[in-house]
Amino acid sequence: MRKIGLIVAVEEEAMRQKYGEGYDLNDGYGTVLYQTAKSQVYALYSGAGEIFAAAATQYLIDRYEVAAVLNYGVVGGCREDLMADEPCLVDCVVHWQYDLSDVDGVPVGQYMEYYPDRRLQTDERLMKIASRVFPNLRHVCCASGDKFMGKAEEKLWLHREFGADVCDMEAAAILLTCDLNDVPCLMVKTVADSVRGGAAEYWNEKGRTAMTCLDIVDKLIDEM
Repeated sequence: MRKIGLIVAVEEEAMRQKYGEGYDLNDGYGTVLYQTAKSQVYALYSGAGEIFAAAATQYLIDRYEVAAVLNYGVVGGCREDLMADEPCLVDCVVHWQYDLSDVDGVPVGQYMEYYPDRRLQTDERLMKIASRVFPNLRHVCCASGDKFMGKAEEKLWLHREFGADVCDMEAAAILLTCDLNDVPCLMVKTVADSVRGGAAEYWNEKGRTAMTCLDIVDKLIDEM
C-alpha cells in the first residue's frame, strides 16, 4: 500500500470535517493516519510559513518514508481574473524572498546550484495525472514567501516581477525539500482572497475554499 504525505498548513479544520480525527500516531509531532482504498495518508498540520513547512515535509519523508508529498491549501490571487474559490494545480513555484542578488548578482528567487531558472517545477508525472482527472483546472505559478501578501499592489507586483498567478507561505519550502530528497510533490490550491480581497476576504472564504480544495485532493490521492 502506498504511503503519501499530506502537508496541511492552516486548513486542518476542513480535513477534520471531511475525514474525521483519523488515527493519531502519537509521534510527538501530531501526524494523523488516514486509510483510503489504495493509500496510507500521513497528514501533518505544519502551521504557516516556510520553516514549519520544510520541517514537516522532511519529517514525513524521514519518519514514514512517504513515496510522494501532497499539499493542499488556500492561496491569494495575483491576477485580476482569479476569483475566490477557484481551484488550481501548481505547476511551478517561485521563492520570491530568496535573494542573493547583492552578493553574486543571481536573479531574486533563483537557486543557481540546483535549478536553471527561478521557476521550480512540480513533479511532471503527478501533474499529468492530476490534469487527466481534472482537465479543466487552471495551472498556476505560485509565489511563495514568509509574508501574507494582502494588499493589491503586493500581489500585482508578484505577478509582474515573477509571473506568479497565486501566492502562499509554504509552497517553496515543501517543493525544495521534496526535490532535495528526490520525492515527487503535487500541490493543489484554491484562491481564498482575490487580488483586491485582502485579509477580510481571506477570513471570510478560508473555510469554504479549503473544502473545495480538499474535495479535489480526495479524488487524486488514490491516483497518485
